[in-house]
Order: sequence, then C-alpha cells, then structure tokens
Amino acid sequence: MIGTVCWILRCGNNNSMTRLFIFCQLSIAVWLVSQLLILFSESVHQLWISYLIGNIGICCFSPFWLMFSAEYIESPLKKYSGILYFVPAVMFACIATNPLHRLYYTEFQKGSISYGILFYIFQFLFYVLIISGIVFLSRNRKNERSHTMLALATVVPLMINILTVSGIIKSKIELTPLFFAFSVIMILIAIRRYGLLDITGIAINDTMDNISTAVIVFNADGNMTYRNRYSDNIIDFSDVCTISDFISKVGSNQGDIEIDGNFWNIRQSTCLNKKGEAIAEVIIINNVSEYYELAETGKKLSLEHERNRIAQEIHDSAGHTFTMISSLAKILQIETDRDRMLEYTAEIDGLSRSGITQLRCSINNLRDDEFMTSVTGAVQTVITSVRDIDIELCFQGTEDESFAFCIREVYDNIRETLTNAMRYSSADRIDIIVKFLSDRLELYIFDNGRGCREIHENNGLSGIRTRTENIGGEVKFSSSEGDGFATVIKIPKQYITG
Repeated sequence: MIGTVCWILRCGNNNSMTRLFIFCQLSIAVWLVSQLLILFSESVHQLWISYLIGNIGICCFSPFWLMFSAEYIESPLKKYSGILYFVPAVMFACIATNPLHRLYYTEFQKGSISYGILFYIFQFLFYVLIISGIVFLSRNRKNERSHTMLALATVVPLMINILTVSGIIKSKIELTPLFFAFSVIMILIAIRRYGLLDITGIAINDTMDNISTAVIVFNADGNMTYRNRYSDNIIDFSDVCTISDFISKVGSNQGDIEIDGNFWNIRQSTCLNKKGEAIAEVIIINNVSEYYELAETGKKLSLEHERNRIAQEIHDSAGHTFTMISSLAKILQIETDRDRMLEYTAEIDGLSRSGITQLRCSINNLRDDEFMTSVTGAVQTVITSVRDIDIELCFQGTEDESFAFCIREVYDNIRETLTNAMRYSSADRIDIIVKFLSDRLELYIFDNGRGCREIHENNGLSGIRTRTENIGGEVKFSSSEGDGFATVIKIPKQYITG
C-alpha cells in the first residue's frame, strides 16, 4: 500500500481527486496494520487498541471512496462531499464509546468477540457507500479501462468481506486484508498502464470538457466511445450509440448545417494506427452561428451604405441640374431676344438630358469622369454651367499630377457649394480661389448672399464634409446674417503621396 501511494504521488497531481485516492489507500493501510497488531496482542487492552486502530481505517475508507468516485466522474455530489467527512467521525465515536453502551461489540474478549446492532448498521452503511462509488465509476466515459481496474480493486475485497461477515465463508483469520493484495495489483495496472491520475490525461480531459467545441469519437466498429460535455448542447445523445445513429440525426454531409436555429460546422477525420489501419473516427462540431449573423449584418450595412450613396449622388447631381434649369427658366421669363431664348431653351434641354443620365449613373454606381483629368478642368466645368450669377475664379500655384487623387471630390464639393448659393442665399456674386501648395490643396468659396445666423449641416453640407474627411482633409463653414456664406476646404497631399 505504501508503494502504491508513493507511485500515485509520483504520477499524479496535487489535486483533490489525487488526495482523496491517497486517503483511501492510507485507510486500507491502517486497517492492514491493525490486523498485524491483532495477531501480536496478548491482552484484552492491547486487542482493544488494535481494533480501534483498524476501525479508524474502516470508518474512513468508504466515505473517502465515495468522495473520490464522485470527484473522478465530476458528479454534482462532490459539492456536498464535505458532509461525508462527519460520517467517519460519528462512526468512530460510537465505536470508541462501546464500553459505555455495548451496541457495537456486545462482547469483547480475547478469542470471543460478538457484534451488536450498531455493527450491522455501520456495515450496511459501509456497503452502501462503497457500492455507490462503484456505480459512479461505471458511469464514467473518460477512461473505461482505468475505472474498470478501480472497480475490480474494490469489488473483490468487498465481496469477500460480505461473505465473511455473513458467515458463508468461515475462517479463523480475516480474509479481506489478504485480497487487498489483488486490489494493489489492479490499482498499479490502472496507474501504470492506463494513466489513472496521470496529470496529462486529467488535463486533456478537463480541457476537452471545457472547450466550446463538440468532440465525438467512434471506434473502428462504429460505436461511440467518447463525447465531451459541450456535445450535449447540439443534439440529444440519449439514443445515439453508433455513428449510424449520429448520421441519422444530423446527416452525412460535412460542412455547415442548421439545427434548431443554430448553424454548426461539422468536420470528420480518421485516426490511423502505425499500420495505416483506421481505428477511430473523430467528429468535431463548431458553432458558426455568429459568422452567419455577421454576414447578415454585413449585407444590411452594405445595403444601407448603397442607399446613402445613391441618396447623396442624387442630391448632388440632380440638385445642381435642377437649380441650373430653374436659373435658366427665370432668365427666359425676362428675356425678349428670340435667338437668346432659343439658346437658353436648348441649354435647358441639354441640362435635362444630362440630369437623367446622371440619375441613371447614380443608381447604377457609374460616373462619367471623362472630363476629370485635372482639378482646374473640373472646377471650370462646374462654373461654365452656371447662369444668372457672376463667378470670379482665381488659381494660385501650379497643378501637377500629385493633385489627381482629389479631382472628383473637388468637383462635387464646388458643385454643391454653388448649388446651395444659388438656391438659398440670393447671391449675385461668388468668388472661388484654388491654391495649389507644395503640401496641400486649398479651396476658398465666398458668396455675397444674405447669410445665416446658425449653420445646419444637412445633406449638402454634410456631404461636403464627408467627402473631404474621407481623403484626409478638413472643412470649415462660416456665415453671419447679411454677410454671405464662406466655405474653406484644405486637402493635404501626403494623404495619398506620403
């Protein structure tokens, strides 16, 4: 027994399960020591002391065995195992006080010992606790061979003890301790050959039971030999014993499947021995519902982004076009020259056709960028379409290819600014300054309209800000009542070139 305990300490781990198993072994060792002391007892007093020592081991073994079994299979009973610590204390107290009540030993003399009612009650309780521990082990799925060795190590001495106490086997010596030699052999085999209490096996089993992935193992005959705790979250395994039962539940296809509103990814792999023979099928199942939810969210975000893009495009292009048409219509109302009227009418027709084309392009995410070869050209394209308002345009510095990245944004921003000025400010003059600097592009747009006390950034102004900030620039709007409206845009070159 001492050798077994030393082996456990060498191969095991300092956890509650290992300590409980050692307590079981030490309890048996104490009982065996008492049997040696009984053989050499010469007086009733020595015999009484020997029996008391043996009863310490007897009272402790069965509660410790039950607590170890519950810990080994992680039974909920282990939460209440502290109560079982009081059982051996109460039992031993009743035995130690036997001279006062004579309920355990009715007669205690050298060569003549008779048992009372407490002895049989305690024996029954011992058997119940030990058998309960064996039942717990039979429910274990982690290491069948290991717990079979443990069960045999306990069942054999237990059966001998029952046969001896009941009188079926009659012997002048106590036979139960002799059969603990068999128990030691079974325990050593479980430790050495099947990894009982081995820290690696314990760690792997604990890890497998705590991961958020289902792991199911079927042997070469197709019978299920293992499944971790998480697998119960997927399907009911009460009627799944073979791989055929599993396939009938979830189907034979690998990949993603839907079960009760959740999506699961199934992968199957075959384990081969050194000869290349299949010895097991391992099925791994992961919950991928989150990825489906993210994909659905991504679709919704893309749809919302597309709606916003179309809305902004229509606001900018159609708004500018209709503002120009409105401006030309006002001119026609006061124009008397027939040739000029025909010219403006043709221009209105052209703007209308252009507006329809731009609307189609916006919906289909197409842009007519043929004229956008330079910032200078884009600005002048916007200005030439404006009527009924004076525009003073000033370029400072020299444009080069490094400014090509912001042509589209400059065009859209100036177009929106001019549209707002014509629509809301009643301005008759707009000054535009475009500065090409070594490290940035600056746009200054001023109108002499009525201005405003408070600026509200709705679609138009927010579109200018968004476009500019998307390429690393900054925007500032300023206005006061009666003093017109000013827009300042600064776009750094290093956003692209640096």
